Amino acid sequence: MSRFDTLWYNAHLATMVAGGAPYGAIEDGALATRDGRIAWIGRRADLPDAPGRLAERAIDAGGRWITPGLIDPHTHVIFGGDRVADFERRVAGQSYAAAAGSGSGIAHTVAMTRATDEQTLYRDAASRVRAMIAAGATTIEIKSGYGLDVETELRLLRVARQLGTRLGITIRTTNLGAHVVPPEYADRREAYVALVCDEMLPRVAREQLADAVDVFCDTIAFSPAETARVFEAARALGFDVKVHADQIADTGAAALAARFGALSADHIEHTTDAGVAALAHSGTVAVLLPGAYYYLRETAKPPVDALRAHDVPIALATDCNPGTSPVTTLPTVLNMACVLFGLTAQEAVTAVTRNAARALGLADRGELRGADLCSDHASAQWVV
Repeated sequence: MSRFDTLWYNAHLATMVAGGAPYGAIEDGALATRDGRIAWIGRRADLPDAPGRLAERAIDAGGRWITPGLIDPHTHVIFGGDRVADFERRVAGQSYAAAAGSGSGIAHTVAMTRATDEQTLYRDAASRVRAMIAAGATTIEIKSGYGLDVETELRLLRVARQLGTRLGITIRTTNLGAHVVPPEYADRREAYVALVCDEMLPRVAREQLADAVDVFCDTIAFSPAETARVFEAARALGFDVKVHADQIADTGAAALAARFGALSADHIEHTTDAGVAALAHSGTVAVLLPGAYYYLRETAKPPVDALRAHDVPIALATDCNPGTSPVTTLPTVLNMACVLFGLTAQEAVTAVTRNAARALGLADRGELRGADLCSDHASAQWVV
């Protein structure tokens, strides 16, 4: 009987394991699987026998690289309608904040999403997710946040769960009911926060529709005090938390994320050195979103040098959404992060593998390791 199910040889392996060669690289390596897991990984010269005698299928990789599967830890792929008009206004000079206050922006997408049936939401989101898979993604986080009422938020999360089941990819779901205050609650902010805490999150928890809870904490969304209230409710229900932090202004959101032990603080263009130090202390991952930076024509870059100095793990994500980052391909985001933010190539690849897994609280992917360390073969893929 063969020792392995499949063995790839004549391959270069970017294991992304820290502490050794750049990228954790093993040149002229081999990787074998058994029962859907990595069972052996190392130099081809260290194989105990010829590949054809070790595995049922022996595949010559032709010198290609094998990496961990790419992980996208921040997306909004489920929505109705489009925001083409937003782009036209932005090119003409309208700011993101102005759009939010004029009934366009997120509010427009909420109206379109509420009017879209579940089948259409699934169909359109599946098309986007397939594009992500084709570009190398094997794990994707999907947020709700374009419903902003209990039933539509639950509908979006159900669609997200279906995407994972039907497309054969790992989906982590996040409730973003606290995205912005919906128009019908414009003069009743406290009532909307209460709805999220007392009705929406308990329903989400009972139906087991989300793995985490996110809040947009910024000048056009929720205050730190409101964010803390949502986090307290989420924690009481057993959810991990994360935050859209300091995208438009420094509100102290990154420090708040650290106080609650958030998985990640995302955007952080305006986070101060004190906020970065807080993230370092809590172990919270900084998720950078260069697509939004590019499409919004921002000028304030995230504090990459401070993140490096404080050894804060950096992840990258597409932030795929209809208005501010209509991006579905992680390789494009890697390029943007290097060109726009000055990340090194190794930092960028680490940011969509090992660190992206950490941003989702996942310990079973992001690196190529043997089965004795519980690596998941489903997270491995070809990169040509």
